[in-house]
Amino acid sequence: MPFIELQTNLPAGAFSDDFVRKLSSSAAEALGKPEDRMNVVVKPGLLMLMSGSSSPCVMLSVSAIAVTDTADKNKEHSAKMFEFLTRQLGLTEDRIVVVFHELQPHQVGKKGTVMSFL
Repeated sequence: MPFIELQTNLPAGAFSDDFVRKLSSSAAEALGKPEDRMNVVVKPGLLMLMSGSSSPCVMLSVSAIAVTDTADKNKEHSAKMFEFLTRQLGLTEDRIVVVFHELQPHQVGKKGTVMSFL
């Protein structure tokens, strides 16, 4: 049950109508998770500063159970996500940051319990 949150200073109009679905699909493929388990939010139009510049930028947060727990895995995930974001948004790699968070099953609630019990 990955959680993908994209924060950006790009305006909402910079995103195609199906961008959230494409992001979900791309992240699911990169993480090796089923698309029906993805949770995605895109927050455009934010006041942001990256590396001292307010030029267009993206911060992508990826939180998941069992797939973001090693440097080797995250290196592969990062390459795939950077490829998607640079292609879709026309940004250079220096204007994108991806942050990985490893979740434990007891940290994710669903169906009135936590994933440890599902």
